[in-house]
Amino acid sequence: MSPAADSVELAEAAAVWRSAYVHIPFCRRICPYCDFAVVAGAESVIDRYVACLIAEVELDAPLGSLDAVFIGGGTPSRLEPDHVRSILQALGSIHGFAEGAEITLEANPEDWTVDISRRFQEAGITRVSLGVQSFDPTVLAALGRLHSPAQAADAVEAALETGFDSVSVDLIFGTAGETAQSWASTTSTAIGLGVDHLSTYALTVERGTPLFKAVAAGAPAPDDDDQADKWEQADTLASGAGLVRYEVSNAARSGRVCRYNLATWAQADYAAYGVGAHGHRAGVRTRNLRRLDAYLDAVEHRRTPVQGTDTLSSWAREQERLMLGLRRRAGVAIGRGGEALLSSEAGQRLVEAGVVEHGSGRLRVARPLLTDMATRAVLELADPASA
Repeated sequence: MSPAADSVELAEAAAVWRSAYVHIPFCRRICPYCDFAVVAGAESVIDRYVACLIAEVELDAPLGSLDAVFIGGGTPSRLEPDHVRSILQALGSIHGFAEGAEITLEANPEDWTVDISRRFQEAGITRVSLGVQSFDPTVLAALGRLHSPAQAADAVEAALETGFDSVSVDLIFGTAGETAQSWASTTSTAIGLGVDHLSTYALTVERGTPLFKAVAAGAPAPDDDDQADKWEQADTLASGAGLVRYEVSNAARSGRVCRYNLATWAQADYAAYGVGAHGHRAGVRTRNLRRLDAYLDAVEHRRTPVQGTDTLSSWAREQERLMLGLRRRAGVAIGRGGEALLSSEAGQRLVEAGVVEHGSGRLRVARPLLTDMATRAVLELADPASA
């Protein structure tokens, strides 16, 4: 029997999983809220990009058998299934795959049919994550999405019909003009279609995006109170349907958590490939070049596309362990960072206010909407060893 999605056992097991992230930057159109490393109208270089991805993998040092692969973007469903098959073959050749490895592909509903779904499954995909965002046509238009609510429902049904190990839907709440009724309908529709994993994210205004410029020019910004209400709506609806929230923004049925995400929240090692991809090995975090032309040029000349590295100090790594772990419903082992938090004035206030609770050697955020408050307190902690 699979452990519960929010179990301590599962959260701790993820710390030794090995993963790989593969970034696919291609989109038909860039959404106004997106600040990822993406490009539009560059389909002519897809074959070249995939060849570079494979070359980058082949240049890498083996990490060990992969428990999870996440192919994200951008829009990975812009690739052909044969492209994905080749990428997975390269990953298997260098790293290998653990038995039952989770292989996730992000996809846009307008790309997804029963036929393409089956072809991606045959290529090695075991889990699909559909970027639905909303089932309200007005909200979809405001978000710059190209699919209709009907296309989104058809895509989910096609993925379920194919029989992937897991089918997930991403939703965004807090768009200007979105009502509580609209959001409840969107969430209920996604759950009612039978997905076993649900991710719900608050719309954020990222610097430099078209949404940022629009808000700066006077367009309405997302309202914090409205978004808090909608988070609670989604949490209630999901839990009522048997989906267990195991992280602030993610809920799943037993056995259907996203292994890749759990591993990253547990500070596990993961390789990273492609434009703007971030990786982590043994306390060293890497980031790849964000410009497509620079990335292609580097790899084609057999140079590393890594643009920078950050080697975390022992204390910075401990702070990061707490901040990542506190996002999980299972919480995080107290450790020396947790002890420092509990003995600090800020930590004591969080406990007294019922934001953070502790017991059985673990810290948990009891009021998920205030997770950022706990994170800020962790960031402000001084290393006890330097006192």
